[in-house]
Amino acid sequence: MSTPFRVDLDDLRFVLFEQLGIDKNLQRVDRYKELDRDLYDATLEEGAKIAKEVLHPINRKGDLQGCKLDGDGNVTTPEGFKEAWNRMAEGGWIAPTAPPELGGGGLPAVMAMALNDMFIGAATAFMMYPGLTAAAGRMAQAHAPPEMRELVAGKLFRGEWAGTMCLTESGAGSSVGDNRAKAMPTDEKGVYLLEGEKIFISGGDHDLTENIIHFVLARTPDAPPGTKGLSLFLVPKFMFGPDGKLGERNGAKVVGLEHKMGIHGSSTCVLALGADRPCKGWIVGEELEGIRLMFQMMNEARIGVAAQGESMAAAAYGYAVQYAAERVQGTDIREYKNPNAPRVTINRHPDVRRMLMTLKVHAETMRAAMLRLAMSFDMSEQLDDEADRKKIHGRVDLLTPVLKSHCTDTGFEMAVTAVQVYGGYGYIAEYPVEQLVRDAKIQSIYEGTNGIQAMDLLGRKMRMEGGALFMSWMQDAQKIVAAAKEAGLGAQAEAVGKAIGQLGAAAMHLSKLAGGGKIAEAFYMAVPFQSAFGIVVCAIEALEQARIARQKIDEGDERPLLRGKLLNLDFYVAHVLPRAVAFAKTVQSSDDSALDEILFA
Repeated sequence: MSTPFRVDLDDLRFVLFEQLGIDKNLQRVDRYKELDRDLYDATLEEGAKIAKEVLHPINRKGDLQGCKLDGDGNVTTPEGFKEAWNRMAEGGWIAPTAPPELGGGGLPAVMAMALNDMFIGAATAFMMYPGLTAAAGRMAQAHAPPEMRELVAGKLFRGEWAGTMCLTESGAGSSVGDNRAKAMPTDEKGVYLLEGEKIFISGGDHDLTENIIHFVLARTPDAPPGTKGLSLFLVPKFMFGPDGKLGERNGAKVVGLEHKMGIHGSSTCVLALGADRPCKGWIVGEELEGIRLMFQMMNEARIGVAAQGESMAAAAYGYAVQYAAERVQGTDIREYKNPNAPRVTINRHPDVRRMLMTLKVHAETMRAAMLRLAMSFDMSEQLDDEADRKKIHGRVDLLTPVLKSHCTDTGFEMAVTAVQVYGGYGYIAEYPVEQLVRDAKIQSIYEGTNGIQAMDLLGRKMRMEGGALFMSWMQDAQKIVAAAKEAGLGAQAEAVGKAIGQLGAAAMHLSKLAGGGKIAEAFYMAVPFQSAFGIVVCAIEALEQARIARQKIDEGDERPLLRGKLLNLDFYVAHVLPRAVAFAKTVQSSDDSALDEILFA
């Protein structure tokens, strides 16, 4: 049974214009000073049409049909995918933030994040292809061999070619430093012959574009072990000339498709390099710079996956709230003694309302957090003041692992909650939320499992600049709390302020553990700490939105959306924020039971 895909333009506009003020704040940036509210509004309206009319109709087909591999390494995508790709490319939706002269839309990252809120929720598997292609385009634009940069980046941004990132190998998994793929130099300057096999390569082959550009990590002769020995190579599916005209097929060939739990429309491939013919690759940057350069795509991918988690929650809420308003079952609980009481829609039942509110507050607070992160990225890249850029860039670095983990864990949880709202029908494939659960699960795993994100947060981000990034975030968070208290949100602001303080105490405890040589004990608590951090970050968004809503209501604005923001904060403080307090207490519990040597021998 088809449920319409819901795009919440009202909430997107609230965050973009009333909370973040992008139409005013981004005019401080030269690159965006000509962009105004009318253009942003028109982009949102057109993006909503693309989501509902182009992407949503192929989502179910993609799940049912999946991708198919022939005997020569060619992948066919599901029905409608190529047509959708062409529509996206024609409209400039493949790389909306890329420079217009290279085929992009010239939009700020915050607007691309708003578009992804709609696009990913409408067709998660399909959006893997443009997401990776745009990231590959930015890699090419910044680091590809100079003679190729403009050509390759333009082809990728315009959607004429597609792109991938190739890190993982069998047996290595997330331990990228264990990769074994080899790159042997040739007599041609900058050209290497690659041998090896990469697995779990999203978009490793497909029929959407005429060519695919792989960015591949491999080892040159005599390279040191670990990640320091990796170099990065640009490996095309088809060779190409200076004019972009395609030549013979290169030796990067798909030899298998992974059979996955979800995202069936995304071709997840086993890619053999040099197995049946020579595989040429052009070195990107210098030898042994591979992991440093690849971090550009990896960090972008982590933010992109966080956006996927947020979009899953938004889609889950959209489906569930519509279904609950139409599904008639039972009577109002207040009429339980009345045998003649009329049947009501399930959104009248208290527990269903609790689940819908859970979906709502998580979708809306994560949306705000992700849009704020994207706007911070815009400011960090473009502001003239170096100190401002450095501070904001550090904030993005700090919050990337937090939001990657929080949004993907919560997005999956919200997909499961939507199934619960549907009841037995939610478990049936004819309804959309069953697919959401399967599509969402991978998001907490790829681009670094959420446990790895926690290790990155604790081992790198919290230690940067002697902890200054975290302390700066704490100070700014407490300023939001203070502003909310002045606006009359005293009790709720007090609760959020205490949670921030408990998060700080947990951070101090972990610092003492690590400083005392108890490294394993500290990292054992990395995930609970990260979980608390994510909940508190979104609590701050709920508090800030309620403050803005309170001000507008006091000025006479009677929109239901504003009343909803006040109720969101009440619900978040009562039902969600206590989890952060519990996680903070777990961190400080000194429990190390799972580290006992007697276990798992």
